[in-house]
Formats: sequence, C-alpha cells, structure tokens
Amino acid sequence: MTEQDFLPQEYSGRATEGEVTWQSPSNIALVKYWGKLDNQIPANPSISFTLNNCRTTTTLRYSKKEKAATDFDFELYFEKEKKESFKPKIQKFFERTFEYLPFLKDYKFTIETSNSFPHSSGIASSASGMSALALCLMSLEKELDPTMDNEFFTKKASFLARLGSGSACRSIEGELVVWGENEEIKGSSNLFGLKYPYAVLEVFQNYQDTILLVDKGEKQVSSTVGHSLMEEHPYAERRFAQAHENLGKLKQILKKGDLEEFIKVVESEALTLHAMMMTSQPYFLLMKPNTLAIIEKIFRFRKETGSHLCFTLDAGANVHVLYPEKEKEEVLQFIKTELAQHCDKGQFIEDHTGMGAKKLA
Repeated sequence: MTEQDFLPQEYSGRATEGEVTWQSPSNIALVKYWGKLDNQIPANPSISFTLNNCRTTTTLRYSKKEKAATDFDFELYFEKEKKESFKPKIQKFFERTFEYLPFLKDYKFTIETSNSFPHSSGIASSASGMSALALCLMSLEKELDPTMDNEFFTKKASFLARLGSGSACRSIEGELVVWGENEEIKGSSNLFGLKYPYAVLEVFQNYQDTILLVDKGEKQVSSTVGHSLMEEHPYAERRFAQAHENLGKLKQILKKGDLEEFIKVVESEALTLHAMMMTSQPYFLLMKPNTLAIIEKIFRFRKETGSHLCFTLDAGANVHVLYPEKEKEEVLQFIKTELAQHCDKGQFIEDHTGMGAKKLA
C-alpha cells in the first residue's frame, strides 16, 4: 500500500454529533527503532510486545459546525483537567493527518484522555495516547464511510497513529507487531504496523513485563531530537543493518522457542540503543546508577538460578524486566526483594502482553 491508498473518496454517510471511546495500550520494542526519515518513516524496522495494563483511554466528542473553519477546533482534557500544554502536539497531529481526514475542520472536538499509569512515571504515553486518538477519529470516519471494512480500518488507524508518534502504530494490535519494511517479514511496511504473521511458540505468549520506575522525571532529550541525531551519526548505517539482522534472528527464535537467544538479542538491542545515544553529537546519557545496578543484579540472578528473565530499555532510565509466565512467581519475588530498592519510592508496574486496542461502550 502507498499513502495514496489512505486518501478518502467522497463520503456517503453523515455524522452530526456523537462520542466514541477507545482504550489503547503502550508497547515495548524488542528490536528498537531509532532514527527516522521524512514524514515519520522509520530508518530501520522494529518489533514490539503490545502491553496490556499500561494504557490510555480517550473519549472523542464531536459536533458538526454549520460552516467549516479555517483551523482545527478542539479542547483537550487530561485526567479531567484542561491541558493547554498538550494542544500543540494535537495541533501538529491534525495538520499531518488532515489530508487523510478532510473532515477535521468540519467539527468541534472535545478530547478527554487518561492513563492507567502515572503521567510522570517515565513511561512514554505517546504510543498509547496517539493510537487511541487515531482510533477515535477512525470511528468517526467509519460513520462517514459505512462501506469501510475492518482490515482497512485497522491499517489506516495504524497509519494515522504513526503520524502522531512513530511507535504508536505498533499499539493498535497485539501481541507482537512489526513496523518497517524487512525482507524476512511478508507484508511489513514503513507506513503502518503489521500484526506478526508467523507462528510463535507458546513460551512467548502472555510474556511478562514488569516495569521498574527508576526515574520518573521529564525526558532529558525529546524523542524528536534523539531520532534526528541519527542523521549524522557515524555508526548509523551499521546500526540500521543490525536491526534488520536481529529481526531475522527473532523470527527464528519465536518459532523455535529459544529463550537463551531471545535474551541475547533483546538485551543487545537495549544496550545498542543507549550506545547510539552516547556516541551521537551532542551525546547524552539516559541511564542512571540504579539502572546499571538493576542490570548487574539481573545478570547475577540469571547466572545463579538459570532463570530466563532479561531486561530491555526505552530511551530513558526505567528498566523493563521480561520473562516467561511460568517463571512469574520466582521473578516477582526477586524484583520485590532485590530490584525494587533501586526504583523511585520502590515503585514498579506489573504488565504482560496484550491483544491491542479495544473500543469501549
């Protein structure tokens, strides 16, 4: 598919006023995307676990205006409080998607959103937030175009979410989603996320992710700035090639159930992501001493017990501890007794893989 496929034809339906609510999860990348081209196109492919408990719930209320305006008309509420500071990001999202949603200036919108996790917890909410909003807008477009089928609805929702936040395109479906063209994954696209189309052994189903909240402060460096630093990075091309290679490795790992190799790929990807940040110009360091203390304890615990827990990181200090469901009791006890002490106020979030976004009544 191309961008042109997402341009709508003349609408045959009507929608005067109404509201719709979607709940959309966050996700955690196993193979990381770092660096992008114009129009939110990834410089390398990625694959992620869709989460279940860390999610955003968004309600979109809409009423059609008598005359279309020259600009977008919306109010935004977060946790029931009006948030003017959030509006520029939504404004940019509307500007990027207007070509594909030409009705946006015909309506007055009220957007009400909330997270199941603390807003300042250091967990990126752009993936869950932008995907939930994209789905709400697609529900409105579905009213205007009743002939739209579910497959196209899902693809376009992912396509639109990507224009708000790249990783948001991976939050529409679950449990595993690929984003970015890769010759190993049939149907993969730079334009939208693809539900992983191949067999996955049972051990990787309902995989656990306990998120250790090491640092709940604001990001030192925005994702936009971080991605842009890959443009002149001396190791960028090798990194992009490595991502393709690791995605190919994961395809075999998921098929065979090789947990040892899974650990190697996932942890290497996490450390490579931070290595790219530390070797860019300007360089930046997002790990904290407690991040490293947690990683060292994970290494030690795995060696002493034979457990298959491993870690991954986003562009921050928090640690995602990944492990099979059958090891949950043992690993959670280790987290509570050994790792929680390195978290801000001892806080962590228990999560696991989920099936993606859902529309609420």
